[in-house]
Amino acid sequence: MNVLVNALKQSDIFYQFTPTQLELVANLCQEAAYNEGDVIFPENSGSKELYVITQGEVDILIHRSMTGEEDKKGTSVARLRRGQSFGEVALVDEGLRSASACATQKDTRLLVIQRDKLVMLCETYPQLGYRLMYNLAADLAMKIRNTDFRIREQVLYNSPDKK
Repeated sequence: MNVLVNALKQSDIFYQFTPTQLELVANLCQEAAYNEGDVIFPENSGSKELYVITQGEVDILIHRSMTGEEDKKGTSVARLRRGQSFGEVALVDEGLRSASACATQKDTRLLVIQRDKLVMLCETYPQLGYRLMYNLAADLAMKIRNTDFRIREQVLYNSPDKK
């Protein structure tokens, strides 16, 4: 259990959790191992899990098949490393995933936390739930801000005025 608690402690989404809160979350975790190229989940699949990387790297990929282009591998929009989480939107919305996740290294290890169990824990322990949702909002805000910067860069450097 200590190994799981230490892994959670290193994740931004569990920032400022007490040791007891970390143990409560650790009790919900399942460990999963993936090899390089393994798909963790495909784009447009249902979302019911939060993932925390404990070892290795994960690429978040989007596919251009909707535009009619052949794109088997997908385009990487983010590379996540140890301590980072993904799938967090599943905590708020059980909709379809907007991207795929793929392991980029052999022996990539993840903690998998089921949405329904984590939501129940948050409802049972409101302070834990508040801290998790605060950290989730901060994490998503940072991701949105980074995406905005990337879009802005693309628009500014690829605008017709520049040609």
